[in-house]
Amino acid sequence: MGPQQIASLSHIAFLLLDQFSMIAFSNAVEPLRMANYLSRKKLYRWSLLSADGEPVSASNGLSLSPVAVPGSPQQYDMLIVCGGCQVRDAATDKVQSLIRRFAAQGVPLGAICTGTFALARAGVLNGYRCAIHWENLLSISEEFPRTQFTSDLFVLDRDRFTCSGGTAPLDFMCHLIRHKGGKSLAADVSVQFIVDRLRDDGDRQHIPLLARIGTGHEALLDAALSMESNIENPRSLEHLAAELGVSLRHLERLFKRYLSTTPAQYYLDLRLRRARELLLQTNMSVMEVTVACGFLSSSHFSKSYRGLFGYPPSRERQQYLVAAGAIA
Repeated sequence: MGPQQIASLSHIAFLLLDQFSMIAFSNAVEPLRMANYLSRKKLYRWSLLSADGEPVSASNGLSLSPVAVPGSPQQYDMLIVCGGCQVRDAATDKVQSLIRRFAAQGVPLGAICTGTFALARAGVLNGYRCAIHWENLLSISEEFPRTQFTSDLFVLDRDRFTCSGGTAPLDFMCHLIRHKGGKSLAADVSVQFIVDRLRDDGDRQHIPLLARIGTGHEALLDAALSMESNIENPRSLEHLAAELGVSLRHLERLFKRYLSTTPAQYYLDLRLRRARELLLQTNMSVMEVTVACGFLSSSHFSKSYRGLFGYPPSRERQQYLVAAGAIA
C-alpha cells in the first residue's frame, strides 16, 4: 500500500482472540483516540470483534465490550488480529475462516503481538515479511517457511501490517497516523503518552540473549554481559577471554556457532546501537556520542555507523532535532 492508501484507513476492526494481550491492544487503540482528540476530527473509528460476537477475556482476566460479530468485510478499512498467550488454541478454525474471508475481499490485514500466528495459520502471509513477538520468532519461522519473519518492531509489507507486542503497537499506530495527520500530529500523540521517541519500521526488538541461545552457555552470556557493561571503554577480547577462563579461540567458536558472528563484530554492533540510542534520545553531540561509545575517531565512528545502518550518524542527529522541534 502506498502513502495515500495508508492515509485513507479510517475504520479499523480489532479481532480479539482469547487471552489477547491487553497492553498490546491498549497501545494500538489509544493512539487512535488521541489522534481524534488532538486533531478535533473523527480521523479514526474502531470496532471490537470476536469470532462469535461474545466477550473475550484478555490474558489479565479483563474483558472488553461491546464486542460484535464481524459484519461485511467491506465495511472495515483494516482488520487487526489481537493475539496473546495460548494463541495456538485461540486461532480456531472459525477464526481462520473469518480471516480468509476478509483477505478474499481485499481488506488489509494486520496483527499485534501473536496475532501474526493466526494470520500465518490462515495462510494469508505466504510471501510476506512480518513481525511477531520475539518469544515466538524461532518456532513460528520453522512452522511457516513460506513467510519471512523478522525481529523488527513492526513491518508494513503491501497490504499486511504486523507488529510485535508490548508498547510497539503505539509506534506502529503513530506510523499510520503520520500518513493521515502528518508528522506533527504523530509527534503530539507521542508527547501525550510521554514517549521520548517514536520508533520506526527500521527498529528491531531487543531479544534477550538467553532467549536466543538457551541455557548452558555461561561463558557466552558472561562475555556478552561484560561487553554491555563496557561500552565507553571497550575491553580487549584477549583480556575478556582470560577473565572468563577460556581461550579466545573458544570464545570465537561460541559466538560463531550460536550467534553467527564474531566477538569483535558483536561488540561493535552493541556500541553502534548504543550510539544510535544516544543520538535519537539525547542532545549529545556526535562527537560526544563518539567518545561515549568508545570510538577513538569520528571518521572510524562514522564509517562503522554507515556500515551497520546504511547512513551516517549525522542523519540520526537530524531526526532528533526534528522531533525536538529545533528544525522544521
